[in-house]
Amino acid sequence: MSGAAGGGGEASLPAIGVLGEVLVEVMRPGPDQPLDREGVFEGPFASGAPAICAAAAARLGARVRFAGVVGEDAFGRLCRRRLGDLGVDTAPLRATAQAATGVAFVAYRADGEREFVFHLPRAAAAELGPDDVDALAPASLSWLHVSGSSLGVSASMRAACEEAARRVAEAGGTVAFDPNLRAELADPAEARALCHGVLRHARVVLPSGHEAALLTGADDPRAGCRALLAGGAELVVLKRGADGCTVFTSDGPEDGADVPASAAFVRDPTGAGDVFAAALAVAILDGCTPLDAARFASAAAAEAIETLGPMEGLADRAACERRLERT
Repeated sequence: MSGAAGGGGEASLPAIGVLGEVLVEVMRPGPDQPLDREGVFEGPFASGAPAICAAAAARLGARVRFAGVVGEDAFGRLCRRRLGDLGVDTAPLRATAQAATGVAFVAYRADGEREFVFHLPRAAAAELGPDDVDALAPASLSWLHVSGSSLGVSASMRAACEEAARRVAEAGGTVAFDPNLRAELADPAEARALCHGVLRHARVVLPSGHEAALLTGADDPRAGCRALLAGGAELVVLKRGADGCTVFTSDGPEDGADVPASAAFVRDPTGAGDVFAAALAVAILDGCTPLDAARFASAAAAEAIETLGPMEGLADRAACERRLERT
């Protein structure tokens, strides 16, 4: 993949904006250590699906701004420092004295499934609102990433995501939407209503199989992806975990083009989809075709899941390209 910076230096890079929840994650160190039993934890690690996406894009060399809310506490300082260290512009990241920084407790099962305990609706993250959108400078963004996990945190956060998507789309930027539906944060039966305000502006949609069907009412994931294209998306990438992904475009095969996953030793799968979304954005803004962008994104996700901690294994561009060369 050619260098994203081109010849004009960092100031000439297309700007990526991300907004939503930022929190710390405290996790069991190994599989099959459920949260309803006494035991040890590792962390805290800076986390939150949108925050992971922002950090991954910055690590890959993009110019990234992140808007969210943390508490005026140690965990909030940790999140701000970690994002800043990875290259994210945290000027739009606001601190409040009215609530504590969000926390997620996470346990893994040997079969790859995860168990979460969140308190986000009562945490600082939930205070993000439409007034925070100005700090992202939406008219200057080439790309906005919105995670569906943000839409069920609070009504004000959902309104902020919808306002940002509207303003970026009206300014000619690309809105990318990862449904990332969380049963812990919203009833899946409400998914279509929750997602509509952002989805109607999205030119790029990154669903998993059940999300593609749920959002469209289709009988199967591939039919759901075709329905998303018919509804206005220009690029739909169906994420299939260890089986890779399938790329759908209006001029591509009806059943999409399959891209295999990069082989990886899975240590911590948290954030794999967020890293995928970040790398896809970076690659497309760099001029890659959708298929090549999906291959690069798969390599970035594989790099990330081999290290414990949602932002600890984020790879730079060179590491991703080396992994691609090995496949």
